[in-house]
Amino acid sequence: MVSVLIVGMSHRSAPVALLERLSMDDSVRGETTQALLGRASLSEAMIVSTCNRLEVYTVTNSFHTGVNDVVEVLHEVSGVDIETLRGYLYVRYADAAAEHMLVVTSGLDSMVVGEQQIIGQVRNAYQAASASGSVGPALHSLAQTALHTGKRVHTETNIDDAGASMVSFAIDQALAQMGIDPASEKPLAGKTALVLGAGAMSSLAATHLGKAGIDRLVLANRTRERAERMAQHSEEAGVAAEVIDFEERTFVLNRVDMVVSATGADDFTIKPSDIPVDAALMLVDLSMPRDIDDACTEIPGVDLVNIERLHKTNREDPSANSPREADALAIVREELEAFTSEQRIRDIVPAVSALRKQAADVGTEELERLRQRAPGISEDDWAEVNRTVRRVVDKLLHQPTVRVKELAARSGTVSYDSALQELFGLEAVITNAAPSTTSVNASELPDAGIVAFVNSTSAGQTRE
Repeated sequence: MVSVLIVGMSHRSAPVALLERLSMDDSVRGETTQALLGRASLSEAMIVSTCNRLEVYTVTNSFHTGVNDVVEVLHEVSGVDIETLRGYLYVRYADAAAEHMLVVTSGLDSMVVGEQQIIGQVRNAYQAASASGSVGPALHSLAQTALHTGKRVHTETNIDDAGASMVSFAIDQALAQMGIDPASEKPLAGKTALVLGAGAMSSLAATHLGKAGIDRLVLANRTRERAERMAQHSEEAGVAAEVIDFEERTFVLNRVDMVVSATGADDFTIKPSDIPVDAALMLVDLSMPRDIDDACTEIPGVDLVNIERLHKTNREDPSANSPREADALAIVREELEAFTSEQRIRDIVPAVSALRKQAADVGTEELERLRQRAPGISEDDWAEVNRTVRRVVDKLLHQPTVRVKELAARSGTVSYDSALQELFGLEAVITNAAPSTTSVNASELPDAGIVAFVNSTSAGQTRE
């Protein structure tokens, strides 16, 4: 039997330095997906790689082998030794995997609960995997359910009030470090900010800075045209903006109050040697791996907010996440129940089909025996006997078939295909030695081939 398997790490389970080493751009993500599909135990794969998490979503025919295969591929791609990976990776399987994806996509597992950016990141990962052909029926169904659930959560609840995105959280933290109340009206009035990059994070930053009353934006990107489009959007929103070449970014540091960098560059975009003498700068690094050298903070008057510091703030001040989750979790539970019920019904179809085939074969054998013992029966009478036997078989199987589907839809604690095999003496059509649903850390799992313990979870309990 095949099931969805998630192997991943997030801001809740791993240090930022390790997340940085596992971070993947589009090219590496594509290569890693293909490496996963090269393993015999894995038939589908997609990867979600963000500032706060690296999660591998796969479909496996063998729980333990699948986990080991994913860990080995991550080791080969990142160079991180397997024992270190096992120490920080978590594993979600079957129903627990479905629940986890719904919780993540809804923004309930984010550093800022309710942030909306993750749903776009999951959608992009799904679209990239679909385009490469690495998504099949199982991940397609789960991803569609997760995206639908996330949309419902943001549409039908007030979870968005808890925090729009990592970007807003980072800038609010930066304002607090500048001694400015983030909740005040136009807290950045009279200030100028340099925004490096023109991707989703940079665009969100520019928008948030504008809403905070920034007086002027200076925009720089390696592809100047994209920065110019951002500047046009800023001007249309009533925020003055200018574009400079990316190579000139350090020349404007003496006339800006804040720098926001989100480029995903191979090298630091801002280094200590770039900082002007007597500068007063607030640096905000939204990239993973880091864009801005931590050593910049050794210069008097320079402060820094980056993903690692946000993690620390989040751990020290859980109230930063102002949980408004009850309604959101109710939606997750509702969607999860509908999804898992549908999947369990699909899982018993082979057993039901085997039962009906066996009953039909028995009926055929008995009809043939009757035909040999009653050679004088007319064709009309024989046709009526045939119809009668078929009707009896169908009527006998109708109620058990309906009942077993109802039971399967309501509970995942029993293997209904196995029950049918046992009750009706069927040959095994599905072999499943894996746990029915599992939520554990990778370090808790034994080697492949040893049966793991089962740690079933209810909705809302898979958050690390």
